[in-house]
Amino acid sequence: MSERHGHGEHGHQGHEGHEPDLDWREMAEALETEAELYAGGVRSMLGWLGEVLDGAGGPPRRVLDVGSGPGVNTTLLAEAFPAAEVIAVDGSPELLERAAYHAGRLGLTDRISTRHAELPQDAAELGRAGLVWSSRVVHHVGDQQRALRTLAEAVEEGGVLAVVEGGLPARFLPRDIGFGRPGLATRLEVLREEWFTRMRAGLPGSVSVVEHWPALLAEAGLRPVGSRTFLTEIREPLPSAVRRHVHGQLARSRERLAEELESDDLATLDRLLDAESPEGVLRRPDLFLLAANTVHAAVRDGS
Repeated sequence: MSERHGHGEHGHQGHEGHEPDLDWREMAEALETEAELYAGGVRSMLGWLGEVLDGAGGPPRRVLDVGSGPGVNTTLLAEAFPAAEVIAVDGSPELLERAAYHAGRLGLTDRISTRHAELPQDAAELGRAGLVWSSRVVHHVGDQQRALRTLAEAVEEGGVLAVVEGGLPARFLPRDIGFGRPGLATRLEVLREEWFTRMRAGLPGSVSVVEHWPALLAEAGLRPVGSRTFLTEIREPLPSAVRRHVHGQLARSRERLAEELESDDLATLDRLLDAESPEGVLRRPDLFLLAANTVHAAVRDGS
């Protein structure tokens, strides 16, 4: 389980992440770049969750970042809740190494630790926390309801489970980019959704559920307190990291969806990926990053 933030390939937001054979050490840099681009939206989410916690059991003393990936969100959690111990939990030792590195780089090693664990089988060993944060992890577990139950069991009385799922796919370019058929982003989105459906069907113990997250959280034994969507928008002047991120997202689309894409859309992607072309995403002036991410929160009430 690993963090995914963007709404591109990441992951759902890019649905196309989390294959078990990925080289996480190789992917770490791309995941870190993606997480850093979406950090502003995550800070806004955590600000809202702070208000939710103030109305429940108060600021958390212990926070679990379940599916922490390289730990960018872990450091944001430590920043948002300065009195809390924060534990980065992930199934990839390579990404946990990066989480420990980021904690050290920011002088947070006294408050951030790492824990190797898989969801849902190892969740019972994590102990309880005032805030359990899980960003784009649950949809990579076959039985999503079971996963939420295990996460809910880790929430202490008055604490909150926050699950980042859903939102809107990221957009990078105008509908008409000056070549190829207009609407490429929409066609890619349809193919990603079909890929995601196949991915979920192939997960061990896959169970279909209506992905109404508040209802799923209630079924897990918690009291839903709201869902909020936060916008990420970055436009000119663009940091080079945005261009690299978009190039990586489209390159993965080109690789993973090649058999489903029409030949004209493949040709369009090749022009967009051409590092030397002024029409490519590394150079064109109309590139942007626009996405919406949704967090669902629920409280464990006292018995």
